[in-house]
Amino acid sequence: MTAPGILAEYNIRSVRELELEAKRVMVRVDFNVPLDEDGAVRDDARIRAALPTLELIRDAGGRIVVCSHLGRPKGKRAAEFSLEPAATRLAELLDCEVLLPDDCVGDAAAHLVANQRPGQIVLLENLRFHPGETENSEDFARKLVEMCDIYINDAFGTLHRAHASVSALPRLVPDRGAGLLVERELSYLSRLTGGGDPPYFAILGGAKISDKIEVIERLIAVVDGLVIGGAMGCTFLAAQGIEMGRSKVEADRLVLARHLLARCEQRGVKVFLPTDHLVVKALDDDSVARVAFNGDLEADDIAVDIGPETAARFAQVLTGGDPDIAAPRTVLWNGPMGLFEMDRFAGGTNTVAKAIAQSAATSVIGGGDSAAAVRKAGVTPLISHISTGGGATLEFLGGKTMPGLAALRGGRR
Repeated sequence: MTAPGILAEYNIRSVRELELEAKRVMVRVDFNVPLDEDGAVRDDARIRAALPTLELIRDAGGRIVVCSHLGRPKGKRAAEFSLEPAATRLAELLDCEVLLPDDCVGDAAAHLVANQRPGQIVLLENLRFHPGETENSEDFARKLVEMCDIYINDAFGTLHRAHASVSALPRLVPDRGAGLLVERELSYLSRLTGGGDPPYFAILGGAKISDKIEVIERLIAVVDGLVIGGAMGCTFLAAQGIEMGRSKVEADRLVLARHLLARCEQRGVKVFLPTDHLVVKALDDDSVARVAFNGDLEADDIAVDIGPETAARFAQVLTGGDPDIAAPRTVLWNGPMGLFEMDRFAGGTNTVAKAIAQSAATSVIGGGDSAAAVRKAGVTPLISHISTGGGATLEFLGGKTMPGLAALRGGRR
């Protein structure tokens, strides 16, 4: 579903347009992957997402130098944040040798790149071991640029960061462009900012309205329906005067929530809010959960998931089961319906994930917890597009300037 000319609209070249043979091609990827207790990669989705670009460069005869961050080592070397597990997994997936120097800059890294043999990949050590990375230091970027002829950013999840490898570095490389993953992300997400194929429904959840203000404001202008759950749903209900007990409610956003609901009414946007909830008295494994309808929550109740009536209603709307509501042709989902990380509170989120998968709509999952929820529900193959960047997706949909995207513009033609 790559839209023709999507990168051209941003004045950015695709990796497919560049002369790669025999060139040192530095690819900024997002290998910020979760590790298990033994230090192995627990979820390799982000590594797999970079493979098409790396394979294209390899097939074209380019010398691949990969760089990434992992975690937040705060500018200091820390063994638990080494990219060694990612290097091991990348080597397995590509069936090739992946070399990992002990630093991302300096003599060891430069030596490996200079003596790189055909078929080898050099994965530089964690960029965030140097404070210059998060400081967007041009001096640090100049140390990296010594090891590349071409720069490719294929780390969509970092494009909203003004970091050296994302912002400063590409400005120093005339031959720069975007990888296939970034191109695919822009193809899907740019369609959503323009409205998508109607009827267009957005599903919003998660903890806070404040994290998504710009996104909600822009969505109201283009969507036909909003399905709201999670703690965000609790805030919208509280704004209508419904008692939510000790549920997570943003008390300072109640006026905003009422304003947003009024805007939806003015535009004719259908809004679907929870009518029942799974509630507990305490957030622990021993707490007894029960279903409470709006108006029946007790003072010490905590909503941890949408209730069965709400889950069924949301699924009905998303799959076209309501004869009075046209089935959506475009669906965007960002934010779970409850504390889905705990299996016994994941029912509502799983129901929504499966309903989206069953829908005939073009479905876009906005990264982060929503992407994890889709994988947990086992419906990943049935989703049109799962974004690799939660924060980046929100900022893009919210219309914010993306430093990494701006840095890719122009370049040698």
